[in-house]
Amino acid sequence: MYEERIRRTELSQKITSAENAALLFRDNMVVASSGFTKAGDSKAVLKALAARTPVPPRNITLITGASLGHNTDGALAAAQVLHKRMPFQVDPVLRQQINAGEVLFTDQHLGESAELIHEKILPRIDIAVIEALIIEEDGSIVPTTSVGNTATFAEAADKIIVEINMSVPLSVYGVHDIFRTGVWPDRQIIPITGADTRIGRRSIPVDPEKIVAVVLTTTTDSPAQINAPDEKTSAIAGHLLTFFSHEIQKGRLQRSLRPLQSGIGKVANAVMEGFLDGDFHHLTMYSEVIQDSAFNLIDAGKLDIASASSITVSQPCYERVFNNFERYKPHIILRPQDISNAAEVIRRLGVISINTAIECDIYGHVNSTHIGGTAMMNGIGGSNDFARNAYLSIFVTQSSSKANSISHIVPMASHVDNTEHDVDIIVTETGLADLRGLAPRERARLIISNCAHASYKDELNNYFTEACRSGGHTPHLLQEALSWHARFQQNGTMLKTVHE
Repeated sequence: MYEERIRRTELSQKITSAENAALLFRDNMVVASSGFTKAGDSKAVLKALAARTPVPPRNITLITGASLGHNTDGALAAAQVLHKRMPFQVDPVLRQQINAGEVLFTDQHLGESAELIHEKILPRIDIAVIEALIIEEDGSIVPTTSVGNTATFAEAADKIIVEINMSVPLSVYGVHDIFRTGVWPDRQIIPITGADTRIGRRSIPVDPEKIVAVVLTTTTDSPAQINAPDEKTSAIAGHLLTFFSHEIQKGRLQRSLRPLQSGIGKVANAVMEGFLDGDFHHLTMYSEVIQDSAFNLIDAGKLDIASASSITVSQPCYERVFNNFERYKPHIILRPQDISNAAEVIRRLGVISINTAIECDIYGHVNSTHIGGTAMMNGIGGSNDFARNAYLSIFVTQSSSKANSISHIVPMASHVDNTEHDVDIIVTETGLADLRGLAPRERARLIISNCAHASYKDELNNYFTEACRSGGHTPHLLQEALSWHARFQQNGTMLKTVHE
């Protein structure tokens, strides 16, 4: 019954197949797609583009909100469609091509990509593919499970293809809060004073003349892979909850804390699950992504409101939530990512930011994106949007992995995404280091003592001691600073061998 979804009746004449819609693409186009962390993305048209015969278009620049689901990035990469991808991805096939230099990747702060489009710093968008719940009578689009950069794409694109997803319940209508700040010199303030503040409209304004095709789909979002908390992630959560309790005792926080932001992934989700056991009440979230843990906290009566740019959950959680969305709807707000990640709002609300690190060095610099300093993993995402502006900037990681062959606390980070100036707390399963107000030498002692794995503590202490003898505000032995990474590359372990 698409009539209740396509309320501007003349657009029903533009209903077509994904394969026909894919014929609209040409070589060298700049293409945008809705979607943020596998939610609310193109399910049909981009897949049909990758499968187009006899040869799909080449040299496409693809811009999204964040990652796509259903292996769409991988299909496009395998079909050699992509020339450049931005601003974030998680697909292993695409990642391999990026690291081989076959596809260019622009790793952007997620809160800034909309501005680059509006200011015409990025090339003009030829076609935007947007997943929708409803097309309103005025042609405006109601998104589905994410907003991301969709409002920006709808405004900036020359042509729009709409995918109406019939599987998303109509009860989702009303959960979105679409607000545009405008562009300089007429840019507006963002009048959000609490995670529950609504300031915008329910749909994205669209010139209906730009809609060139409408495709009907029934495919749900790709499920997130949410692992149950394990010994390490539970320990990390325990250290954080103890820290928050101490901050409450000191009068710096209340039982409701401040609005929480949590990055995506198993560690961050496990940390949020830890709030189920803590003595915390009336929690709020001002974040990018709403994961399983948020809905578990809502069910437990501990989370009052969750504001984000997408809903990305496991399959069981998806079924639980969307089969009974009216139950969760009062607790959920979905915003454009330049609003969810806005420095102005994050600073005003005093957000507590919790993100995942690949590695941290002894002075508090964080690598969130690169393996061994050169190989891209996923991208910086929004971690720095929050870390730079949060009341508390927390990074979590395990102290070691792969049978202790890799230390995640190293002398010098092989790549830096978040500098020591933006990192307040580092937590591993071995302990927590509160770095606020500390000088580099104080930070190093605390990080090594509290966060390093026992297998690496002595060597880290030896490195720091020798570096201090050489002097400097941030002491380093340049000939040894990255030797651990070189050792792993050569021997498959950062641990010293007997011969060394």
